[in-house]
Amino acid sequence: MHTALCHVGMVLSAPLIEVTGEAWDRVMAVNVKTAFLLAKTAANAMIADQVAGHLLFTISWVAETPWPDIGAYNTSKAAMRQLMRSFARELAARRIRANAIAPGIAEVGMAKRQWDTEPDYRARVSRAIPLGYMQPPASIVDAFLFMCSAAASYMTGSVLLVDGGCSLYPMD
Repeated sequence: MHTALCHVGMVLSAPLIEVTGEAWDRVMAVNVKTAFLLAKTAANAMIADQVAGHLLFTISWVAETPWPDIGAYNTSKAAMRQLMRSFARELAARRIRANAIAPGIAEVGMAKRQWDTEPDYRARVSRAIPLGYMQPPASIVDAFLFMCSAAASYMTGSVLLVDGGCSLYPMD
């Protein structure tokens, strides 16, 4: 089994009414177009090699429950979800599956930096996560390990939501 990890993303932190057309295009190009090109290239290689394969996308809980001030990111991750489902539908007969993992607010990168430096962000995040703490990176790794294992071999077109409950209700 060959697996391609379509793990790409950039965040633009700004209210939608302040996002320029150029900034919007950049987020869509990095998040959606790059995932498309990677998945397409990997799928074509799997088909050429006549092997079963798996395209595994990283989206986000915000694909379904938008987080304020990152509308371009929210939209791009929703587009990646539909992209994954389209690949799943089109490639199933060729023994290529496509799935996605949707993490929550992880304790790394920009979210961790904001947690540590912005009291308003920390308060909002604290309200948004029912489990009460930011997502440890190891929980995301565990989700990838599961999705890459034989235990997930009958899944295609699925989203594994691992978000600490963020998507359960609006936080504001």
